Amino acid sequence: MMLFLLAFVLCVASAEDSHVSLNANNLFTPAVYKEIAKSETGNFLVSPFSAKIILSLAQSGCKNETAKEIRQALYLPDDNSKIQSDVKNVLSALTKNEYALHAANKIYVKENFAINDEFKQEAVEVYQSEIESLDFCKKEEAATAMNQWVEEKTQNKIQNLINPDILDNKTRAVLINALYFQGNWSITFPPMLTAKANFYKSENEVVEVDTMNLEDEELLYYECPYLNAKLLELPFKGEGASMTIVLPNEKHGLASLESNIKWVFTPHNLTLETVSVALPKFKIESQLDLKAVLQNLGVAKVFDEEQADLSGIAGEKGDLIISAVVQKTFVEVDEKGVEAAAATYIPVIVPDMGVVDPKTFIADHPFIFYIKVKGVILFAGRVVLPTL
Repeated sequence: MMLFLLAFVLCVASAEDSHVSLNANNLFTPAVYKEIAKSETGNFLVSPFSAKIILSLAQSGCKNETAKEIRQALYLPDDNSKIQSDVKNVLSALTKNEYALHAANKIYVKENFAINDEFKQEAVEVYQSEIESLDFCKKEEAATAMNQWVEEKTQNKIQNLINPDILDNKTRAVLINALYFQGNWSITFPPMLTAKANFYKSENEVVEVDTMNLEDEELLYYECPYLNAKLLELPFKGEGASMTIVLPNEKHGLASLESNIKWVFTPHNLTLETVSVALPKFKIESQLDLKAVLQNLGVAKVFDEEQADLSGIAGEKGDLIISAVVQKTFVEVDEKGVEAAAATYIPVIVPDMGVVDPKTFIADHPFIFYIKVKGVILFAGRVVLPTL
């Protein structure tokens, strides 16, 4: 039995929608979030988009029921040519921007292990993947080479993704997706307004955290009665990129909000309002084993040596299985954006409508957030306790 490893590495470094079926990623997002929330009790960050890209590549080398299970879990069309077209469109759209957004795929193959030419061609032409041979029996050297590539693609924010112990003489390939985003706020939080403030982690636990503040800014805002929550969109400099904060109205309302997680990630009708904001600075590093998540979403055969059919990649049915699906993520949010960098204040001008009562958005208790670029949710997570 030969093993096949998928590893995802994501980084949101501190500092026109694509209407294609990969926007079904916005359906995949709540499904993945819900499964992770079952086992994670604290802060976490996940990128369903990155998982979807690399799993889409893997499924293109799967056959029959193995491929079908992955497509259904990822909300992909049955026609692989349609998937290819959608991937090309999305990757092209996401690279045309003014902010730093870099997606990279790479396939590491065991030396002298031949993968099918058709799969190799699709990996390079559709998924813009690099392909490199490594001797996985030299575990330390192979892991170092892969980790150095990851560090380069994520500006050194993600390190030691590949543990040498996961490599052995059965390993035939490692697929890696690296996703790096750096965005600066269109409207920066003035550092002089940052101060210690209470954060209500739970009914019996209150901590002081560094909290950023904005006063009376024009921002997209919505009070959702169904979710019993407020939504605030903080735009990044550049076209179509933003972070949305979903804040329960009740200080201990996160569990209730997560019980309706599908609607959290559904587009809402946010409107420009005058809003005063208090948002804690935070940093999250997560390493997630997505194999169990995928299994709970109905992906089983690709992990089973008796049923896996990855013959589109190499060999015959049963020759290859996926042994692990690992994702490592990083996000840091501060006054300048999502990374310390120069930012320009860009006022949003709205018609004079007379005196308007300002809204308040005080994120002093656990909340959900997501980062979206051109209609595609790249990252999603929650903050239970802000840490730096």
